Amino acid sequence: MEPHVQEPKTDYRPLGVSGLGGWLILIQIGLFLTVILLAVQLFQQIIPTFTTETWEMLTSKQSDYYHPLWGPVLIFEMVYNTLFLLFSVYTIFAFYSKKAILPRLMIIFYGLSLIVGIIDYLLLLQIPLAKELEDGSSIRDIAKSVITCAIWIPYFIKSERVHNTFVR
Repeated sequence: MEPHVQEPKTDYRPLGVSGLGGWLILIQIGLFLTVILLAVQLFQQIIPTFTTETWEMLTSKQSDYYHPLWGPVLIFEMVYNTLFLLFSVYTIFAFYSKKAILPRLMIIFYGLSLIVGIIDYLLLLQIPLAKELEDGSSIRDIAKSVITCAIWIPYFIKSERVHNTFVR
C-alpha cells in the first residue's frame, strides 16, 4: 500500500477582466471607422488630385494656384493615407488575434495620427491658398487628436483588461 501523498493545492488567481468587451468596444468601432474614412478620403479627395488637370493646376508654374509645396504635400498625403490604411487593417487583425503587440500598435496609431496631423497642418499653412481656405477644422481635428491620445494611450498602458486580453 502506497502512502497517500497529498499534492499541494495550486491557487489559481483569476485573470480579472479580459476579452474584447468593455471600453475596447469603442476602440473596435474607431478602428473600423478609421479604415472606412481613410478609404473614402483616398478615393474621393486624394486620388482625384492626381488627375492630370488638378495636378497641373496646382503644380504648374503657369497656373494661378501654383505653389512649390503642393506637389510634396499631395504626395505626402497620398503616401501617408495609403500606409496608414494598411496599418489600420493590420491593427484590426492584431486586435482580433489578441496579439501582445496590440497595445504598442495602438499607441503608435494614436501618436502617429497626432504627429502627422500637426505636420500636415503646418505644411498647408505654408501654401497661401490652403491657408485662406482653412476654416478651423484642422485645429479642431488636432485638438480631438490630442484629447484622444490623452485618453487612449494611458488606457493601453494601464488597463487590466488590455494586459489580460492581448497576450498571444
